Amino acid sequence: MNSILSARRGFSLIELMIVVAVVAVLALLAMPSFTDRIVRKQVAETLPVVEFAKQNVALFRGLSGKFPVDNTEASLPPADKIVGSFLSSVTVRDGVLVLVFGNGANPLLKGKQLALRPAYVPDYPQVPLVWVCAGAAVPDQMQVHGTDSTDIPALYLPVACRPGAAKKA
Repeated sequence: MNSILSARRGFSLIELMIVVAVVAVLALLAMPSFTDRIVRKQVAETLPVVEFAKQNVALFRGLSGKFPVDNTEASLPPADKIVGSFLSSVTVRDGVLVLVFGNGANPLLKGKQLALRPAYVPDYPQVPLVWVCAGAAVPDQMQVHGTDSTDIPALYLPVACRPGAAKKA
């Protein structure tokens, strides 16, 4: 009787292989969720980099009553000189800031664009601009200026940039 019990102490090779296979499947299921979070974080970390560009566009509008057509008119450096950890350029297109991802960005983001469009209250230039990220909702009583050229899938955008999301001032 003791010889039978002593032979069954531990796991067989097949049992260990099954455990490894289950752990591998669970890891593969978790991987897309992890990647999505990394990409969203990279997009979110890039937004503060362009605060100075937002200020220049707002200043130009406050002084002239219209939006700048390009980087030069907004008193900004050339597009390819405004870079960051995940950002390869920032272009002003008729008042809209177009961020192009590159440098250290995740391959899912490289070459993709994110548009930040200014929203304003018509006939009241003293009201500060609000920046609408990608397809987010425009605040009540405001009009958005420019075209949304964002080509990043909504899945990879921060919540505040997703279609229909309300934007904080």
